[in-house]
Amino acid sequence: MEIIFKKKKEALKNQVALKSLDLEEKPEDFHPEIDAGALEDKFITISPDCLRCNLCLEECPVDAIQEATVNRPARILDNCVKCEICAQTCPVGAVHVLKSTSLVDEDVEFRINDLKTPHRKLRMKEISVDPAKCKSHAICTRFCPTGAITVEEGEVAQINEATCVGCGACVSVCPETAITLKRELGPVIKTRELLIDQDTCVQCQVCEENCPADAIKSGEDLVTLDEDKCVLCEVCSTKCPVGALKLKERLPDES
Repeated sequence: MEIIFKKKKEALKNQVALKSLDLEEKPEDFHPEIDAGALEDKFITISPDCLRCNLCLEECPVDAIQEATVNRPARILDNCVKCEICAQTCPVGAVHVLKSTSLVDEDVEFRINDLKTPHRKLRMKEISVDPAKCKSHAICTRFCPTGAITVEEGEVAQINEATCVGCGACVSVCPETAITLKRELGPVIKTRELLIDQDTCVQCQVCEENCPADAIKSGEDLVTLDEDKCVLCEVCSTKCPVGALKLKERLPDES
């Protein structure tokens, strides 16, 4: 899916000028200019289709997701490192990885593309309802993506194990913690790889200091990467001052 919208350059310049009014120090003759060019960025967002299962929250390696509640979907926080693990983990594809491109010429054109993300294996192994705890609230039925749960008035919730996918939404929203679940969650699918140019590296240790997973070490001569710890985020490659670290997309047959 691609969304394209345009804005007049003059209108954007006026917006910049208005925002500059909040600056304490700026030249009196300040007039914003927008040069021609292109800018790309990537961000992750969670749609209202969120199941409230909080599986993304459990799997996020940097605690960058706000917990979902019955009344509010999960939300990506500012400390997100764009590792895409949440998008791979979401059972219903409610987590979207978006690429934004801004093209500046006579007008400013914005393009937003929804990038495809592979999904990890998710299987229900065991699920049960404690009849002593279940109060027939039926909140679980609102969020089950396959309709595997039914609750008759005044009765204990019934789960059709043949259609349950093991997402855990029912477990998360049940106010009585009456549901227990055991599931199988497959490994993260590595769609990228981190390339290290040892000759370019200047041993500044910026990568080691900023790695959120403690996966990279800067020694006297070489930078070493613990691939089991690395979450293939964009932190070290974007902060490296000499471009010695590059995050490369893998081709389908390389994954």
